[in-house]
Amino acid sequence: MALVINDRVKETSTTTGTGTFSLAGAETGFETFVAGVGTGNTTYYSIVLDGTNEFEVGVGTVTDASPDTLSRDTVISSSNSDNKQDFS
Repeated sequence: MALVINDRVKETSTTTGTGTFSLAGAETGFETFVAGVGTGNTTYYSIVLDGTNEFEVGVGTVTDASPDTLSRDTVISSSNSDNKQDFS
């Protein structure tokens, strides 16, 4: 497991709550986390819920599954006092 940084990764998700994010595919012009970071590797992430003030920045682990997932291992900052954001 390695820390991998790739600035051309961007995916959507409809996951709510504070758990692992299920990934729903790359935005146009970007790669998926599995393609750009690799399964089992860790990476920095930024999650923003459009139209709200909800956000979270941290380090997570990518898993190639059905669907692909991104765990939220370490929160660096968030709109929830730097704890995991409970996304609505």
